[in-house]
Amino acid sequence: MTRLDRYLARAVILGTLVTLAVLLPLLAFFLLADELNKLGTEAYGFKDALWFVTLSLPRYLYQVFPIATLIGALVGLGQLAQGSELVAMRAAGVSIGRIVLGAMLGGALLAAATVVVGELVAPPAEQRAVALRQLSQSGDDVAMTSAGLWARDGETFVNIRRLGLGADLRDIYIYEVRGTTLIAATYAESATYRDGSWVLKNIERSLISGDGVRVERLAETAWSSLLRPALLKVIVVEPQALSVWGLYRYIRFMGRTDQDAGRYEVAFWGKLVQPLLILAMIFVAIPVLLGTSRSTGTGLKVFVGIVIGIAFYLVSRSFAFLSLLYGMSPAVAALAPPLIFAAAAFVLLRRVG
Repeated sequence: MTRLDRYLARAVILGTLVTLAVLLPLLAFFLLADELNKLGTEAYGFKDALWFVTLSLPRYLYQVFPIATLIGALVGLGQLAQGSELVAMRAAGVSIGRIVLGAMLGGALLAAATVVVGELVAPPAEQRAVALRQLSQSGDDVAMTSAGLWARDGETFVNIRRLGLGADLRDIYIYEVRGTTLIAATYAESATYRDGSWVLKNIERSLISGDGVRVERLAETAWSSLLRPALLKVIVVEPQALSVWGLYRYIRFMGRTDQDAGRYEVAFWGKLVQPLLILAMIFVAIPVLLGTSRSTGTGLKVFVGIVIGIAFYLVSRSFAFLSLLYGMSPAVAALAPPLIFAAAAFVLLRRVG
């Protein structure tokens, strides 16, 4: 890496950091404003809302990182363009390809940073945020894992392998413990919520005692549980908040239980493509800079970046919906938007070059 490469990479990185320094407080403000409507629900107070927003920020940082990189590249390299430094580089014989390479080196470091945030920081922070809010609002002890939903009600532990729509549960395992001894294990094929309580169907219950194990089979029985349909919607973590490995395991789990994993597959491929997306956004910024006048202000460059970012968001969401509704490959849905924008940037780059 030459001094010129480091200089260009530093401009991209500093521009992105400045952009994030503006975007993150705005995101935090809007998130907190939304949480204020939930204050007073059970023990959920202002301090809990602040913790929830703080723990949720890494997830939103990860999601806005590509657009922040685009705007940051326009701001950072735009400052060089306004100071005629890019013109001086070209006059000294530096090719456009070399300028792109130097900017891409900064993008590679930013891509590595976003992988760290998306894999190591955001998932546990988001899960902690959801658990904190859920516990404060209901007092229930629940968790969502790759093996399904786990909940504790006193000395009873519940594992639900399949969560259906609304008040429909499948493959329920209930373990009753006295002290440290398991006294009963119950399996139910399904459960539905009727008139304020759950009804288990196709039940097999094993009663464990010093004399052995006695098995009971019932067609249907009532089940008193802390779980409520509204609670189930709160505790399920969105696929965007899981790591790549967590998404992979969850997709395999849903495949084994014959559930539709479309949303999780789209999120999985989206996370895999995220580093490529950041590089594509920097590549898009280069022809925008070279195609504008040196007198063009930073504000206009930021506006152009926001417009391109919104356009990219709409295109990527359209491909995601196509994948979910019409069976398009999730890999194609994730790869197509950055490739389309990179191809358009390449065409513009050839024209301005």
